[in-house]
Amino acid sequence: MSVTGDAMYIKKMNKALVLNTIRNNTPISRAKVSKITGLNKGTVSNLVSELIHNDLVYETGTGKSSGGRRPIMLMFNERCGYAIGIDIGVNYIFGLLTDLSGKIITKKEISLSVTDYQSVKENIYTVIDFLINQTPSSTYNIIGIGVSVPAIVSNEGFVLFAPNLNWTNINLKHDLQQKYSLNVTVENEANAGAYGELKFGNKNHVETMIFISAGMGIGSGIIINDTLYKGINGFSGEVGHVSIENNGIVCTCGKKGCWELYASEKAILNKTKEVYQKEISFLELVEKAKKQDQKAIHIFNEIGKQLGIGISNVINIFNPDSVVIGNRIASSKTWIEDSLKETIKSRTLPFHQKEVEIRISNLGPYSIPLGVSYIMIEDFLKK
Repeated sequence: MSVTGDAMYIKKMNKALVLNTIRNNTPISRAKVSKITGLNKGTVSNLVSELIHNDLVYETGTGKSSGGRRPIMLMFNERCGYAIGIDIGVNYIFGLLTDLSGKIITKKEISLSVTDYQSVKENIYTVIDFLINQTPSSTYNIIGIGVSVPAIVSNEGFVLFAPNLNWTNINLKHDLQQKYSLNVTVENEANAGAYGELKFGNKNHVETMIFISAGMGIGSGIIINDTLYKGINGFSGEVGHVSIENNGIVCTCGKKGCWELYASEKAILNKTKEVYQKEISFLELVEKAKKQDQKAIHIFNEIGKQLGIGISNVINIFNPDSVVIGNRIASSKTWIEDSLKETIKSRTLPFHQKEVEIRISNLGPYSIPLGVSYIMIEDFLKK
């Protein structure tokens, strides 16, 4: 790299450092930014001027004096642009519009009755178009679209295999970029959920977190040292296809006895059909449980046990600080939590139980679209 290149790279890194310091400590003075970053006051002042010119930062009021003039405070301009996060499920599409701090501006959900790619793609367009039309006017408008898919997704955003959608080799990223001329990222839904929990969930710092995404299938997102771990090719976390029954049910992936067949929304729907002798949706079963329907409560208790079996294996392998259960199944927390935790306690090595936190996400269905939206935000702010 040339000397000029080195200088430009260092300036870019320092600018990102100053911006992140302001984002994380709003409102803040220039002097405090200098103290936190270790950059001299002249450098900070010049970089702040550029950020103000770019409408990423603005001045507001004055702070307390420490002996001299009262400092002018700086704020991150979270409304200078917006991001879209889309969660594609097997039977729904859920979209969020957020500002650059991740605050939800509006949302849109539609149900899916068919899952062939062309039909789902048109529904994705419907959700995105709605969110775009709801976007307030701003300097940067929509800075990007993040999409999560319950699938094996390459590091390049190519959907290689989505068994519950029956998709193979789908270039959704290309199709969205062609239609909207925006930056697009496509991510595995459990990875997106893990990132959403990291940024917006429990604020207690953890070194290692495993996010269990339990929807129609089961996947996991792995956070190590505040970083999303994706494996060599981006394929890590496919815990739903770990076999827990030697001669079990045949899975959509082609294997037998996969964990997600016994502990997911799919398993719940199979149980309800068996118990009630008719098809009942997941949300209908939640409503029955709220009304103290003992059959519904028993189904959720059993699913909690099955979730606990798989999570015990995850804990024994990773020895994490935290395990978070999210996605749609989080809405059944009241009836799965006790049996889940009891199963984990009985099946996990005692050494692994000492400091691990087991919790069901407070973000519920929001962690996934928030996570993939925030990936786009951070990518934009790095530029």
